[in-house]
Formats: sequence, structure tokens, C-alpha cells
Amino acid sequence: MSEESINKLISIQGNIKKISNIHNNKPQVICVSKTFSINKIRPLLDYGHLHFGENKVQEAENKWTEIKKENKEIKLHMVGKLQSNKTKKAVEIFDYIHSLDSIKLANSLKKRELELKKKLFYFIQVNIGDEAQKAGILVKNTNNFLNYCKTELDLNVIGLMVLPPNDGNVEKYFKNISELNFKLGLKHLSMGMSSDYEIALKYKSTFLRIGSEIFGPRV
Repeated sequence: MSEESINKLISIQGNIKKISNIHNNKPQVICVSKTFSINKIRPLLDYGHLHFGENKVQEAENKWTEIKKENKEIKLHMVGKLQSNKTKKAVEIFDYIHSLDSIKLANSLKKRELELKKKLFYFIQVNIGDEAQKAGILVKNTNNFLNYCKTELDLNVIGLMVLPPNDGNVEKYFKNISELNFKLGLKHLSMGMSSDYEIALKYKSTFLRIGSEIFGPRV
């Protein structure tokens, strides 16, 4: 497992470098380690990788609190749905939140930042396909929400995040969100996972959330 995960990461990074050189962007790989034990993550830590993603606050706290004390360079990304009642723990343990998706959540995160005297980096999750069952800000509301987060709350929003609909039109959605990100003047873009990161690179993604291609299938 240890050599396998490192070799997979190296292979992905090589592939990313080739594609990124064509499209002139330098993305960061977030190894999405949700559901995997720290023993399976440790080889990548020893290898020197620093960016990891989790989707549950409690799991992240249990796995990463001591590790982050040992290595303060580690950057932990919340890539799943975040409940407003979990924001205190989230601000304590995470460095990036990729799922900022409501005024209520934004207000709660700002409150916790002030309490803990800590600033995080945020991505606004956009519901690019206008799916009723999926979280995220509607495209038409993104500009107003961004202005509220940055102007009223002084949250450090650095980009948009998207989980495209599973309807075979990934490239269209990636193109649309990349154009919106540029229009809003945002520098970073959280887009692309194991199955579609190569397409995401074509549309200027700067953070790739890759899990199964590194760690293998989840059980």
C-alpha cells in the first residue's frame, strides 16, 4: 500500500505537469483521505505531501489533530458538506473550506474565526447544474454571495468549487464555472476529481480533489 499510493501520486503529478504546461497553470493535488486510516495516509506524509482532504469534521479531528501538531506545514481541506453547528471544530482543524454554500454557514464561520483568531481560505460551492438535491449557490446568485462574504464578513474567498452533474457534460460545466471564476476575479478554482481531473486542468483548475486514484477504492 505504501509504495503503491506514492507511485500513484507521482504518476498523477507527472500527468498533471504535462497537461498543465500546455494550459499554463500549476495545480495543487489534494489527496482526499476520507474513510482511510492514518496508517494508510502516513506514507504520503513521509513522502512529503502536505495537502489532504476530508469530508467529515469528527473524522478529521480524530485523524489529524495530533499529526498537525507534529507537522504545522500540513494543509487540511474540508471537501464535504459542512453543517453550521460544526463550524467551531472545522475552523480549529481545517485550513481550507471548499463547501461554503449559504449565508448562515458564512456567518457562523466568521463568528468562529473571530473567536479562534484564525483565518481560513474558502471556496464557494456553486450548484452549476441547478440540481435540487445538491448543495451550492446558484450561478445567478454567486456574485451577490461572493460580495457578501468578502465585503460584509471579510472572509478570504479565493475561488469557486464545483461538483458537476453526472450527465455526461462535465466539460461544459467545467468551462462554464471556469469562465465565471475568471469573471468574478478569483484566482483559484477547486474542480476535478479522480475521474475528470484531466478535463479540469484544461479549464484552469488550481486545486484537484483526488482520492480513489491514489488510495484505491473505498470500502
